[in-house]
Amino acid sequence: MSGHSKWATIKRKKAATDQKRGSLFTKLVKEITIAAKMGGGDPSGNPRLRLAIDTARSNSMPMDNIQRAVKKGTGELEGVTYDEITYEGYGPAGIALIIETATDNRNRTVADLRHIMSRNNGSLGESGSVSWMFQRKGSLEVPVSAASEEALMEALLEAGLEDLSNDGGDTYTVITDVRDLEAAKKALEDQGIPFENAKMDLIPENYIELEAEDARKVIKLIDALEENDDVQSVYSNMEISESAMNSLED
Repeated sequence: MSGHSKWATIKRKKAATDQKRGSLFTKLVKEITIAAKMGGGDPSGNPRLRLAIDTARSNSMPMDNIQRAVKKGTGELEGVTYDEITYEGYGPAGIALIIETATDNRNRTVADLRHIMSRNNGSLGESGSVSWMFQRKGSLEVPVSAASEEALMEALLEAGLEDLSNDGGDTYTVITDVRDLEAAKKALEDQGIPFENAKMDLIPENYIELEAEDARKVIKLIDALEENDDVQSVYSNMEISESAMNSLED
């Protein structure tokens, strides 16, 4: 999982910029609205909604915004109807990409994505072209300062832990089956161990390791995709070499 951990480090550094752009709240509102529409407005019986609300609250979204998004999803308030569409494709150096979108205009979204990909040495592929490389998993991060690896293993082994890794940075990455993510969160809460960035993730079965030049190109493409308001998440099978990671952090 080293590639996942290194990419997570880059993503955390980008998070503050995303919030400043204002795009983060837009994406969170869409996720809450869709989750409420699909599974109802009660977070206790809708794990996807509970996770979306937890993420929104951890990013300081006001409760009024969260409640309005839930009510739009359940139909209590008028709102835009979003379709969830997943696109697949390739980036520089043959990196596989999965792009999850929530849109009220499919034609606009696919045209925008094609434009972004073509300008950044990427291309959209057909459905199924790369999705077979990825598995949906639960993931969260625990600060290294919060617990030892042994303590985490002990807390999570009976809560569905599948993988625990550290890229040499300041966090552990915890991977679980999707169905066990809530159990893992509860196990950590019961032990008083803080965590962050709990989410449903797409984890590739294998990674392609890139050096700095190609890594920068892929990150530039992913940045451009994530800046689009219709794009909710972008996943790749990029792994960043140690030397490239040091170069990117300079």
